Amino acid sequence: MRIIIVGTAYPYRGGLSAFNERLAYQYLKEGHEVEIYTFSLQYPNFLFPGKTQYSDEQPPKDITISRKVNSVNPFNWIKVGNEIKKKKPDILITKFWIPYMSPCLGTIERIVRKNGRTKIISILDNIIPHEKRFGDKMLVKYFVRSTDGFIAMSKSVLNDLNLFDTKRPRIFCPHPLYDSFGTLISREEALKELNLDDKYRYVLFFGIIRAYKGLDLLLEAFADERLKSMDIKLIVAGEYYEDEDKYQEMLSSLDIKDKVIMKTEFIPDSKVNLYFSACDIVAQPYKTATQSGVTQIAYHFVKSMLVTNVGGLPEIVPNGKVGYVVEKNPKKIADALIDFFSNNRMKDFEKNIVIEKEKYSWQRMTEAVEKVINYDNKK
Repeated sequence: MRIIIVGTAYPYRGGLSAFNERLAYQYLKEGHEVEIYTFSLQYPNFLFPGKTQYSDEQPPKDITISRKVNSVNPFNWIKVGNEIKKKKPDILITKFWIPYMSPCLGTIERIVRKNGRTKIISILDNIIPHEKRFGDKMLVKYFVRSTDGFIAMSKSVLNDLNLFDTKRPRIFCPHPLYDSFGTLISREEALKELNLDDKYRYVLFFGIIRAYKGLDLLLEAFADERLKSMDIKLIVAGEYYEDEDKYQEMLSSLDIKDKVIMKTEFIPDSKVNLYFSACDIVAQPYKTATQSGVTQIAYHFVKSMLVTNVGGLPEIVPNGKVGYVVEKNPKKIADALIDFFSNNRMKDFEKNIVIEKEKYSWQRMTEAVEKVINYDNKK
């Protein structure tokens, strides 16, 4: 088949790029022809909360990536839509994560589908955003009505889709493993590279820092006197997408500066394996969630996880099997971490992770796309 993916890819950085590029590699592995149309402009700078949108790593090999989509220019959407329409791909896949992209992606989809050949499938990170804004519902409706079928990576998103459409085919397929961030190395080597003391055990909070990700809950948990007395430290590895002052104030007011290592910068792909190799458990104390790419990085590196009981996270992290599912409460988070380290749960969890991770292959994602298309054809 001929497949075109429209969404974030190199030279843009982050999880969206990693997803689309890894999906393209899977299709190439299966013998298909694949091209990614990415953005010439993804976000205007004043809308982007981080330091830069761009990667300083080498481009992915063997993937055709065209920078042609301008997210704010309607004339560009028409041009790109007509270009893809004429190419008549068998499948057009869009990756949807935020209502802001609805006019751009939805317009391209509407034009492409007029060729009478191309099936339009969207893989949904979210359908209702974590941080809601006026007009979101209207924008999402426009996008949904432009699309032939959907893949939701959590059951909560699959349910949310019913608010906008109940007829178009859809399927649940969990987020595949992020296996493109290198290999697991020894703890000793990783600690040396990161200049960390091997006297301590480490909890990792990984990824961009936003209010909904609950870093404040994790910091409060580390103020628990039981954790304070143990040789355990928290690594916060990720860039601020909000004001850092409140977190700095918490470190002081909770008296935990010596318990927290703040690596508050974007972690390039080539260094992700260092942080996951160094840590003992990955903590995601999210206040809201759908699914998370961080859990799938943890699965790849065979790392135990602590997640909160929100969205699709409990679907991915079976409680007591590969880690912990706890309520959004600092004491509950602290209880789980103390149990993990005091009772040496890591080895048992790791054995189960090796088995559980088999559920999250990229082949399952391409099979899900095919199922949605075949369901639509039967209709």
